[in-house]
Amino acid sequence: MSAAAGRPPARELARRILALAAPTTLLSALQVVALLIETWLAARQGRAALAGWAVVLPFALLLGQMSAGAMGGGVVSAIARALGGGKPEEASRLALHAILIALLFAVGFIIPLAVFGRPVLTLIGGPEAAAAGVPYAAWLFGAGAVPAWLANTLASVLRGGGRHGLAARVLNLCWLAYPAVGWVLAEPLGMGLSGLGLGFALCFWAGAAAMLAVVLSGAAGFRPDLRARLEWGLFRRILAVGAVACALAAVSNLATILVTARLAQHGPAVVAAYGVSARLEFMMVPLAFGVGSALTALVGRAVGQGDWEMARRTAWVGGAMAFVVCSVVGLAVAFFPLGFARLFASDEEVAQIAATALVLIGPAFGGFGLGMAMYFGAMGAGRMGWPVAAGLSRLGIAVGGGWLFADVLGFGMEGQFFAVALGITVYGLFTASAVRPGVWRPAQPPVGAAPA
Repeated sequence: MSAAAGRPPARELARRILALAAPTTLLSALQVVALLIETWLAARQGRAALAGWAVVLPFALLLGQMSAGAMGGGVVSAIARALGGGKPEEASRLALHAILIALLFAVGFIIPLAVFGRPVLTLIGGPEAAAAGVPYAAWLFGAGAVPAWLANTLASVLRGGGRHGLAARVLNLCWLAYPAVGWVLAEPLGMGLSGLGLGFALCFWAGAAAMLAVVLSGAAGFRPDLRARLEWGLFRRILAVGAVACALAAVSNLATILVTARLAQHGPAVVAAYGVSARLEFMMVPLAFGVGSALTALVGRAVGQGDWEMARRTAWVGGAMAFVVCSVVGLAVAFFPLGFARLFASDEEVAQIAATALVLIGPAFGGFGLGMAMYFGAMGAGRMGWPVAAGLSRLGIAVGGGWLFADVLGFGMEGQFFAVALGITVYGLFTASAVRPGVWRPAQPPVGAAPA
């Protein structure tokens, strides 16, 4: 029987994806609810506080995307390929290297945002928004960056071993507790935005401790070797995917940062409104992450076994699933924009501006879901070049196109919002177009080298 004849049909692939995606999707749903409540709590603190929260938002999103999806995807990919190739001892050494990478990247958030937060945030949102955002950033990143990186990295170790459900159960506790803890600190105890940052840190310190105990117990199918000799080759195995993915996440959030900076000339109300819109847009990340985390593991296993056709088919089935889910959400937002905006903005002016943004950006959510799913699949395949090019195209269209439509052609804020939507759509199409035999294939040996 040929290899092609032995491959499962699309329905079976969808079932396999759903089996791994279900627990992570539940986790993502809880994360979405928690972040929506966070948005609501920030809005309750007033327009200035909401503007401060909006200026910090891209960095908060970047923290989650890098630790869970980007570098986390590099960890999942490396461990899944090691296990797929029958090398559990290599996976045990990779876990230590992943933890050290997490600590290093956490410091990369603490220094610019907790230590030098005021000049950074002032540059983006102006002095008024920065004044409200600095105390929030100090707690969120100063106390929360390390546990967030550790918890998400250790969860990725479990996912690399196929234990998506166990990883999700531990993180579920963090996201279930965060809204209540954040509310108590922000309102009854009077800490405002700072309470939300401290609440996040407390929940993830507890989550990181629990996740470490689970991983050390051998729940991933191996026990991490914390005394392993450090090897640059193992760091490179993770960073070859994770660092590139982190750069792509940074580019994605840079688009939000630069668009926010462009809109700052219109005042805090517009900055706050775009923060609401951007939060709903980036809610697609955890929705797509449910499918995407499954794709990273399944594609990584297929590549580890040398079955590139299975890897491509799996990615396309998962990409279609993410496209449908995110399209449904995006169209609902676009058809009822003011209702969604008023959930997170008590200021009517802010709500009206946010609704305008959602009408234009909402229909692009499907493309965002497709692109994110294929991006996670590309991590498993170790083929990150096209996703990076897609991310750069999104940045160029969102910022350069915003300048063209808003300033040169005179469409104002609506032109900027349209450019954001166009950039998201191009990102999805560009990323998906790479999942084909000409790109997703085994690396070619050097000329004259003996075949493997």
